[in-house]
Amino acid sequence: QVQLVESGGGLVQPGGSLRLSCAASGSRFSIYSMGWYRQGPGKQRELVASITVDDIINYTDTVKGRFTISKDNAKNTVYLQMNSLKPEDTAVYYCNVKTPSRLNYWGQGTQVTVSS
Repeated sequence: QVQLVESGGGLVQPGGSLRLSCAASGSRFSIYSMGWYRQGPGKQRELVASITVDDIINYTDTVKGRFTISKDNAKNTVYLQMNSLKPEDTAVYYCNVKTPSRLNYWGQGTQVTVSS
């Protein structure tokens, strides 16, 4: 089992920045990839960004150039630096971990609200 603890959400004005963190813990687990998904009001959950064990990074088109994903392998922690935030970025952001056997684990979600 893998437990994920997220932090860093909140309310920010348009153009502002936030940094999300997600720490993974558990016994005897391996990570294939870590990433962030989001689900906005009335929308389906979508991939925001992911990073694999080989540092292959993927971003959804709407955040390219504004968001940066990174990880600290020693801490089993993934970060999402979000800059130039827009109201359409408002969503619940979920941390995701995939194991080499492609099991998915999810965090509890953290609310990000972009509003003036």
